[in-house]
This record gives sequence, structure tokens and C-alpha cells, in this order.
Amino acid sequence: MCLAIPGRVEAIEARTQTASVDVLGIRRKVSIDLLVDEGLSVGDWVLIHVGFAMSKISAEHAEEQLRILASLDEINEAQAEAEGYGQPPNSGNSR
Repeated sequence: MCLAIPGRVEAIEARTQTASVDVLGIRRKVSIDLLVDEGLSVGDWVLIHVGFAMSKISAEHAEEQLRILASLDEINEAQAEAEGYGQPPNSGNSR
């Protein structure tokens, strides 16, 4: 089971406290409620768990996390998890 996945912030919607994030090539909307005091900007990397940006991380840390996922053969599971962010059960996944 994948616990957290790095994603790069593509756009921020301050009104709804959400961000569009690129997670392994999949664009998803995630909650940034937990990072409102972090000064989040487009281009920043965040660590995501179940659709929530949990912490802001460096690009180097994001690359390291992705390498670890790949070395553990969990990259496909991480991608499948990312495809499900923001989707109600049985709704299908759009990209």
C-alpha cells in the first residue's frame, strides 16, 4: 500500500483551497487545507496522501521518493492510487 506520493503543483484555487497537481503524469485536484500557511506556489512539490497535500517538499525529496517507489516496484500502485484521487467510488477515472 502506498502511503504518500509526491506531486507538482500545476494550479491553485485559493477559493476552494484545492490545487491541480501532476502526480506521475496524472493531473488531479487535491485539498491544500493543511498547507494554507505554507505559502504554496505553482511549481512547488507536495507529498500527497488520499487526496490531501500533507506537506511541501523539495524537488530533490520528490525525486528521491519516486526512485524509492520505483525500486520497491510500487510505482504502478502509486499511479493507480493517483488515478483515483477525487473520484467517487465506481465513477470511472478521467485524465
